[in-house]
Amino acid sequence: MADCIFCKIAAGEINARIVYEDPDTLAFLDLNPQAPTHALVIPRRHIPRLTAAADTDAELLGKLQLAAARTAKALKVDGAFRLVTNNGKAAGQSVDHLHYHLLGGRKLLWPPG
Repeated sequence: MADCIFCKIAAGEINARIVYEDPDTLAFLDLNPQAPTHALVIPRRHIPRLTAAADTDAELLGKLQLAAARTAKALKVDGAFRLVTNNGKAAGQSVDHLHYHLLGGRKLLWPPG
């Protein structure tokens, strides 16, 4: 999608501190971290939000989960981290491109908010 900032990052048009990538997914550090470790994990293909994913996206969604685990390992928080996705503006989604927030590096409390 032409005006999507995450699509532009995935295409290399906007610089980001990339911490993991493969042909289908990308992870980069969040510019406004909410924990000592805060990365965003995205599919390279534009999907606006989780509820916009189709049955044909099942393999990509699985790859996204594995990318999150690999990102946590690369960032040395694979022993304890939180993976969050916001679905829609009312849930706090500010970029209309499916993404997971990978948070770690400190004790994370429950409930989250």
